[in-house]
Amino acid sequence: MFNKIAVIGDSDIIFAFKALGIKVFSPGNLEEARKVIESLEKEDIALCFLHESFFDPLRAEGEALRKKFCPVIVGFSDYRKITDYLGSVMRDVAIKATGSDSLVKRRGEDETR
Repeated sequence: MFNKIAVIGDSDIIFAFKALGIKVFSPGNLEEARKVIESLEKEDIALCFLHESFFDPLRAEGEALRKKFCPVIVGFSDYRKITDYLGSVMRDVAIKATGSDSLVKRRGEDETR
């Protein structure tokens, strides 16, 4: 049964998720993050939020897991700038889920967070 949620990212960003009972991983480098991604399937993780600093470099691993039922890997950004790649992936996820990308807000060039 897939019933767990995981968050992978920098420890200062994801620390609060641990208090909510979410499994958190704070890899020190890209190779550690790759090992965490590979272990998700064995731990019955249903949904994994992956910080954008790991999302793009681990694209191949995410695509391989996307072909399976679980875990679903979704990228997230913090208070810093969101990348164009992550924005396009989230738009694709919204279209698959709802049939529309109206849930994904587009930002103007001069708009800041």
